[in-house]
Amino acid sequence: MAKMRTLKLTLAYDGSAFHGWQVQPGKATIQGCLAEAIEGLTGERLLPQGSGRTDAGVHALAQIATFETASGIPTANIRVVLNDRLPPAIRVTGIEEMPEGFHARHSAHAKSYHYRIWRGDVVPPFLHRYVTHHPYPLDETAMQQAAALVTGEHDFTSFAAVDADRSQRMAEASGDGKLTMNVRTIYESRFERHADELVYMVRGNGFLHHMVRNLVGTFMLVGKRNIPAVEMLAILEAKDRRSAGPTAPAEGLYLVNVEY
Repeated sequence: MAKMRTLKLTLAYDGSAFHGWQVQPGKATIQGCLAEAIEGLTGERLLPQGSGRTDAGVHALAQIATFETASGIPTANIRVVLNDRLPPAIRVTGIEEMPEGFHARHSAHAKSYHYRIWRGDVVPPFLHRYVTHHPYPLDETAMQQAAALVTGEHDFTSFAAVDADRSQRMAEASGDGKLTMNVRTIYESRFERHADELVYMVRGNGFLHHMVRNLVGTFMLVGKRNIPAVEMLAILEAKDRRSAGPTAPAEGLYLVNVEY
């Protein structure tokens, strides 16, 4: 019996044409394309596991995926062949063999995301799929103040996508009707200006579904002076999605790093 190997792939992808990471019947997804390419190479039908499930339209500079294989093909050759078989919008930028038990999601201890907002009047045509355009006035100083307030350990229920079934399961598990699984620690949360681009940079030990986009949507309300920066604390305390701002568009979001 062939010895199983655990392979770790580093992926970069343009999420514009895909329905997110997770495989879906009849739809192009990153996970589905990767599984098909692996099967074509090794003959094994498997589902590579990602460090997280990026949504439709979200991009990645360094998504991590792992899978186990009985194939003895050298890692360098696997990288070449996968890039030959994958769509041009998905690239394997690195591959390495890992110890048994290593898992893209379970072994991760921190992730970083960037969200790009184009502040100029006109978005260059080659950037329109990769930034969110907002040429209107924003108080960027207030946004910076709001971003700093979410650092540390918090319950981010107010910034999580609403999933009634999941919420009910969590409430039942806690035994007291309160959500107990939405606590995350944010190590860094700030904005940087680069010419016509305003970039939100966030690093934490984990992120809830739509959490970064919901944070950005709320920071935008602060920038428009619809709410004061200090309101972020009350929104966190509310633990209610309705208290936060709208979900920012997908195209501005990038997974930029996963730490192990």
